[in-house]
Amino acid sequence: MRKPVRVLVVDDSALMRKLIPNILERDNSIEVVGTAMDGHFALKKIEDLSPQVVTLDLEMPGLNGIDTLKEIMRRWRLPVIVVSSHSTTGAAITLKALALGAFDFVAKPKDVSARMPEIAAELIRKIRAAAQSAGVQAQFLPAETHGVQPHKLQPVAPTRIIAIGVSTGGPNALQYLFSQLPVEFSGSILVVQHMPDGFTELFAKRLDESCPIRVKEAQSGDLLVAGRALICPGNRHMKVKKFPLGNVAIPQRGSACERTPSFGGCAVPQHSGGVWTASHGGVDDGHGRRWGCRLGRDPGGRGIHGGAEPGDMRCFWHAQGGH
Repeated sequence: MRKPVRVLVVDDSALMRKLIPNILERDNSIEVVGTAMDGHFALKKIEDLSPQVVTLDLEMPGLNGIDTLKEIMRRWRLPVIVVSSHSTTGAAITLKALALGAFDFVAKPKDVSARMPEIAAELIRKIRAAAQSAGVQAQFLPAETHGVQPHKLQPVAPTRIIAIGVSTGGPNALQYLFSQLPVEFSGSILVVQHMPDGFTELFAKRLDESCPIRVKEAQSGDLLVAGRALICPGNRHMKVKKFPLGNVAIPQRGSACERTPSFGGCAVPQHSGGVWTASHGGVDDGHGRRWGCRLGRDPGGRGIHGGAEPGDMRCFWHAQGGH
């Protein structure tokens, strides 16, 4: 029998230090070995308790979450799940944490005491994935963008449409994949990433500033053009509709989105120049149904499924003809 994953919970809120362990201890594959109220206590307890995974609040007095994360990466390189506030400020600091090596994040609900159980399955899933990861990867999301600006985007029809459904470990994996694409990439990419509202816009901007291709958060009516990736807004599905001018992205809400924010189908019309899909770190929606991408019965479509490691995105890149 596999030993439970040893987890340290770090949060300055006494309520969160009670709620998170209560949630995690309902799962017999996880053992909360301790809690810490700030970064200094967290570093001491990592030495004493040897956890396999750390959940980390970022907004703490004293040694804050970002500085604590830097020390964890420098000294132990443990997988860290950030538990962040659900706000624009929270989104910005969370993306910075991902740049510094955090494995993934979970956004706290606004009404923590009443709605924390709603994120239980997501937090447990990400802790399990973090524990199974082959160690923290080198940072992929740059802490400071390098101003990589490709040539001005021309509204050229793509040679193929690539639809990617991605969950656990997705931000760094997408950064790796996009960084491998050439400036003259001729395909159009659609991404449905498991993120809440407010996070996807900042995530898309960071990718756009650090990758050879252009990246933006999708808006209804965006034309699918060569050399650009569209990130589906949080809590949406993505569909594509064919118009005389070309294929157009249509993010839309749905009941499945409410159960699994930002997950769902990426339905693409037939005869779209070859549709490729990849689901990465996929999970079910809590009702026994798998999420992913629908090919629209395109005869050129091909499905690829990977895990929660950037290495699995390398397989996807090679399948696209990369080297």
